[in-house]
Amino acid sequence: MGLPPLRGIEHQIDLVSGASLPNRPAYRTNPQETKEIESQVQELLEKGWVRKSLSPCAVPVLLVPKKDGKWRMCCDSRAINNITVKYRHLIPRLDDMLDELHEAIIFSKVDLKSGYNQIRIKEGDEWKIAFKTKFGLYEWLVMPFGLTNAPSTFMHLMNHVLRDCIGKFVVVYFDDILIYSRILSDHLGHLRQVFYILRKNRLFGNLEKCTFCVDSVIFLGFIINKKRVHVDPEKIKAIQEWPTPKSVGDIRSFHGLASFYRRFVPNFSTVASPLNDLVKKNVEFIWGEQQEKAFLMENTRKSERWTSPKILSNSDLLQRRLGTALQALEKDESRIGIGLSLGWKYPSSSINGVLTSKRRKKGEILRFEGELSR
Repeated sequence: MGLPPLRGIEHQIDLVSGASLPNRPAYRTNPQETKEIESQVQELLEKGWVRKSLSPCAVPVLLVPKKDGKWRMCCDSRAINNITVKYRHLIPRLDDMLDELHEAIIFSKVDLKSGYNQIRIKEGDEWKIAFKTKFGLYEWLVMPFGLTNAPSTFMHLMNHVLRDCIGKFVVVYFDDILIYSRILSDHLGHLRQVFYILRKNRLFGNLEKCTFCVDSVIFLGFIINKKRVHVDPEKIKAIQEWPTPKSVGDIRSFHGLASFYRRFVPNFSTVASPLNDLVKKNVEFIWGEQQEKAFLMENTRKSERWTSPKILSNSDLLQRRLGTALQALEKDESRIGIGLSLGWKYPSSSINGVLTSKRRKKGEILRFEGELSR
């Protein structure tokens, strides 16, 4: 297969000045895991994506199960990430991407095959991401998963190569490229343009994960079709079946998934407030009645919060630029949260400690000031 071309955007690794270089031993593995790692390293050598190394630093590798039952070899890059200078390329907002899809009725989705591996490591930086196995020391020539700046590098490349399409008929989120159009003839032209760009830059798709010319598509956890956005039922199922949190980490994991769909849940910040209280610094983890009630409401074991038609779809969300008048103004405010719905939007947030002591009238003012500032 060989190395990807030099496109002017390679993955650069700048280390913190004076930092001690990590040299971690290989993890213990059973015979089956050892054989699998050896096989995958050999495959990478044959592709030309890694080479043997004499690097003074190294991290271990481990196997992570994939959905299809196979294994993915990953580097435990935490030690090198800790001493890497962080760069933050712009990551697109989900709200903005969904807004771009207004009036679209036909969609295609392109998934890049091993997207990260399609980017070269900057020449001279290869030794900084060496990895160690029982068989020796190797270093990457392409960008692997797990590096702290890898997402930024990937989005930088995608935004660069697809710059003439993004905002017109393409939205991109890492290795997911969504092409959207109003009519089929336009869509075929848009596909040709995207394919030409990908071919020119030698970026390859995974045909098994691509979808072409459909009227409904799953994108970033949402089911998108004609002027409507639905929550993916599989994601809702995961929220509903989530076990009771036993630690701060459990709360963060659950709340992170649930809050991804907060736009569909009225008063979300108020409902989640008891859970948020437990993740604050210097707060003892005590799972009480309020937390249990909030958890049950948030994961719908005792409510239809996620399963009502209003929650599962938001038909107004993609009508932001259609010129339709607002049909309803919904507002709510309490001692711990404020919320406002203007047909298509559900802005909400928790009130900090200072504001909780203010009178109800102050809450009314905050609610409308918050909307005017958007």
